[in-house]
Amino acid sequence: MEDKKNDSGQSKLEGFFAGKGFYIVLFLCIAVIGVSAWTLLSSGKSAVQNVSLDDIELSQPVVATPAPTEAAETVWEIPEDAVEVVAEPELPEVQAEAPAQQEQPEPVTESQEADTAPASYVWPVYGQIEKPYAMTELVYDRTMADWRTHDGIDIEATLGGQVLAAADGTVSDIYADDLLGTTVVISHGGGIESVYSNLAELPTVTVGQSVAQGDTIGSVGTTALAEAGEVYHLHFAMRADGQSVDPAEYLPKF
Repeated sequence: MEDKKNDSGQSKLEGFFAGKGFYIVLFLCIAVIGVSAWTLLSSGKSAVQNVSLDDIELSQPVVATPAPTEAAETVWEIPEDAVEVVAEPELPEVQAEAPAQQEQPEPVTESQEADTAPASYVWPVYGQIEKPYAMTELVYDRTMADWRTHDGIDIEATLGGQVLAAADGTVSDIYADDLLGTTVVISHGGGIESVYSNLAELPTVTVGQSVAQGDTIGSVGTTALAEAGEVYHLHFAMRADGQSVDPAEYLPKF
């Protein structure tokens, strides 16, 4: 009996789904699906809206890309007293040197050629030696009436007789000596000088004049007051490098 009821209910149910019931069930399914979709979308939107920035930072770290910056210039400040400023030495101006001029040999003059002692001498006057050279012993002076040295030789001569240059040379001095009167000095070179005293007041030569051996330089006079008591004579002296020497050793023998 119950089996018949069940079969009858099942048949009705099958008839229901075979008729209008099929559309009702289809509608309900669509409705369920739409409601489910709407619910799902609503819940998803709400979940998205409820997510904060803090949650995002915690879940997904954000890596910031640094913007390129210009390299900063490094400025080093140095204290003024830390470094001693040393001034650069001034370099001397270099002046172009003028090309050295080749020295020309000086012309040889007569005075240079004569810078050696004469090889020979002549007597300034011809006569006897009235008083000899005496520098290491005393001789008697008739004029002064005493004994004294004598730095030359007194050659007896005639008054006014010519006096000759004993050798080539240059007249270096002419003067009036207080004791020996008018005097002429001739430089012969090699440090040798000849001295002519008791000349007449006016010699025939001048200072700086070149003379040759045997040239007349003056005449015998009476100007030597210290030898006025002697016979007429020429007082003749010689010097070597400024030192008095015996003229008789330089004059030829006769």
